[in-house]
Amino acid sequence: MRSFSLRELATVSGALVALPLAAVSCAGGSQLVEPKGPPPPPGESAVSLKAEELPAAPATVDPQSTEGMWLLNDFPSERVGKAFGFAPSQEWLDEVRLASVRLAGGCSGSIVSPNGLVMTNHHCVHHCVEQLSSSKQDYVADGFHAKAQSEEKTCPNMELNQLIEITDVTSRLASVTDGLSGESFGKAQKAEIGKIEKECAESADVRCDVVSLYHGGRYHLYKYRRFQDVRLVFAPELSAAYFGGDPDNFNFPRYVLDAAFLRIYDGGRPLETKHHFTWSENGATEDELVFVSGHPGSTSRSLTVAELELIRDVMLPARLLRLAEIRGLLTEFKSRGPEQARISKGTLFGVENAVKALQGRRAALVDRELFGAKVRAEEELRAKVAADPALREKYEGAWQAIAKAQERMRAIRVPYQQLEQGAGFWSDLFTHARQLVRAAEELPKPNEERLREYTEARRPALEQGIFSTAPIYADFEILKLTHSFTKLREELGADHPVVRKVLGRKSPKELAESLVKGTKLFDPKVRRSLYEGGKRAIDASQDPMIQLAKAVDEEARTIRRTYEDEVEAVVRKNGELIARAKFELYGTSIYPDATFTLRLSFGLVKGWEENGKKVLPFTNFAGAFERDTGSDPYALPKSWLSSKSKLNLSAPLNFVTTNDIIGGNSGSPVINRNREIVGLIFDGNIHSLGGDYAFDQLKNRAVAVHSTGIVEALTKVYGADHLVEELRGGKAQ
Repeated sequence: MRSFSLRELATVSGALVALPLAAVSCAGGSQLVEPKGPPPPPGESAVSLKAEELPAAPATVDPQSTEGMWLLNDFPSERVGKAFGFAPSQEWLDEVRLASVRLAGGCSGSIVSPNGLVMTNHHCVHHCVEQLSSSKQDYVADGFHAKAQSEEKTCPNMELNQLIEITDVTSRLASVTDGLSGESFGKAQKAEIGKIEKECAESADVRCDVVSLYHGGRYHLYKYRRFQDVRLVFAPELSAAYFGGDPDNFNFPRYVLDAAFLRIYDGGRPLETKHHFTWSENGATEDELVFVSGHPGSTSRSLTVAELELIRDVMLPARLLRLAEIRGLLTEFKSRGPEQARISKGTLFGVENAVKALQGRRAALVDRELFGAKVRAEEELRAKVAADPALREKYEGAWQAIAKAQERMRAIRVPYQQLEQGAGFWSDLFTHARQLVRAAEELPKPNEERLREYTEARRPALEQGIFSTAPIYADFEILKLTHSFTKLREELGADHPVVRKVLGRKSPKELAESLVKGTKLFDPKVRRSLYEGGKRAIDASQDPMIQLAKAVDEEARTIRRTYEDEVEAVVRKNGELIARAKFELYGTSIYPDATFTLRLSFGLVKGWEENGKKVLPFTNFAGAFERDTGSDPYALPKSWLSSKSKLNLSAPLNFVTTNDIIGGNSGSPVINRNREIVGLIFDGNIHSLGGDYAFDQLKNRAVAVHSTGIVEALTKVYGADHLVEELRGGKAQ
């Protein structure tokens, strides 16, 4: 399964801001590549309140339900203990937190040895594998296996985060925004967030993010240990990791080895840590209580009806149409030859994955029963507010204000998407150019006045992206720019001032070719020189890509300000009011929407019924060989075929659980009550696609690679005994 960068999607498909920040790939990961495009609104996170401070949860909560992506510092341990016989202690939860990591690109992972070995999905490291490959050595097709630490290869622009501290900053932010609205609210909040994050990030190896909980009802400062020296240890062939391809995506049974291993280096040496998961000898068993610790990207379960209507009626249809066009474009490019297929394969997988995921989301929103339940829940909440004079005075106008902001979003959607989100400039080279141009303008400003992606807290990630040695392919850049310039003219109109300024008398293809052939930004040394030279170097540069970024920057910034002041600030302010109304009525004993921050879900290893038939919870190696046809996407790699006689074909390969997960959970460990690895999340079933809006315990399932299957493949297919020894408690070779 290949996850696709959310910020890439923001560019190629015009991922529209009113769609909350959410993973659109498999049940685990989208890639949230930090440097690309404007930042999302601050994420949401946890705040832990004492039990006596909380009103009772709504009476509709089922004590046996496994719904919820819970905060590790506010986990319902007592309820889990009563329902399933095990109540995690805070010490247990703290160890889980420290052994879990976030791939800043949009996935999850876990530390699985005292030597900094990290387990995640193949599709979460696909970009790294692709960047390390060449026309002479294709690690995507052939796999990668470092038989010694000296052979482990540095991923060009990967960052891992380990959550070390959470601080409640709700009152501090409230003190500077109280009584404000619109532009003044947004500016005050942005400035204070910048101050808080700068105070926290005392060094480059510390990352600090202010994130919001309950759509602005609470704010927390998340302090991470940042690791940017991350090296690839093992990745199987794509045909093993993505066996079944798009037809099997979001389905079950599955037969994949969507697993990979990285290593964290600290000071040039493998990280030494006592905080790591251990390996289970037996793996997951049916009906066993299991936990998933990961970073779900986003859910939209608490959005207003007006927000959901805009997503359903405008955002999702537009995005799906754009993705369908891009899928055709990439399919044609792939057919030009093996090298074109190699360099575009990851992007095509991501687009195909996004199409299926977004189709599932829209199917959920057009379901009358599901949407009707959303309408009834909002009507019930609003009725309770209206019935209480004190609540009515404080909160009644919030829903109307958000609805008005959604109408404003409809009006500015296209120019915002094209100019600021970058749909009109789909190009790695242009991304670098815009970052350089804006860095020259933003970095001299006081930290609290900068665009958020240029604050000191985000500077290490920005620089990692600009200085990346990842290859950029000219033909692919020309293809992408030609398409995006065509769409820019089509959607804004031939007479739009920006279209006239960009294209002049050139065709989209002519302009794309002249830009790509004329720029020097392929070279990381050139980019570094421009970055370090600041505004003087940018102003003196005659590079055509820099010139383009400068030419469109004023209009892009203008539409961004319009969005931030008239849409984003309004939604944040009034979202806070709705959250406070919910707190007064229900308390915070209900879980908040996901926000790409660490969460823990609990569930059972369990199948489900489909059309009257039972879907068993496990698959095995025998099933993979039975499904093999010798042709893509059902072609097992040669390494598997030649190892068939050595494999225990009855060994479990994949399995499903009732854990509540969403995009961003890709690479999450599945652990038992002893904090032992029993599996690795990589997907969800077809019913999970509506999980952005609601959770159905009867059919929603998380899909994982079984820990026994991982060891079976490592030893008998790949000869990676040293890796298995490390997983089982030995030391790295």
